[in-house]
Amino acid sequence: MTYTGRCPCLSGNQYNECCGRFHTGEAYAPTAEQLMRSRYSAFVVLDKKYLLQTWHPRTRPSSLELDPEMQWRRLDILSTRLGGPLDAEGTVEFAAHFRHDGERGVHHETSRFLREDKRWYYLDGQVPG
Repeated sequence: MTYTGRCPCLSGNQYNECCGRFHTGEAYAPTAEQLMRSRYSAFVVLDKKYLLQTWHPRTRPSSLELDPEMQWRRLDILSTRLGGPLDAEGTVEFAAHFRHDGERGVHHETSRFLREDKRWYYLDGQVPG
């Protein structure tokens, strides 16, 4: 899927100048929050390869199926803890709004990230409740 226009992560930047450069491997996300945003954008553009590459090997599934009918609408970053360019770990709490089969929903998660060899990886997440 070729994506053009504003980045789905809602940074306000063009996709190719924002998450698109992470998806192509041109750069690595420098913070846990930016990795979270780029992973959200990867769900929007159905970039399964990027999602698997940025998933920590310790918890990464062997495969991943994305539902092309899922319409991701908006990402809200609710909080972050650590996750900066010099940190080894970080957490990002977010709400990802979607529409599927005519129904609206919100995926609310607190994700944990690890930084190894100067790259951030998604480790796992907890859904409240």
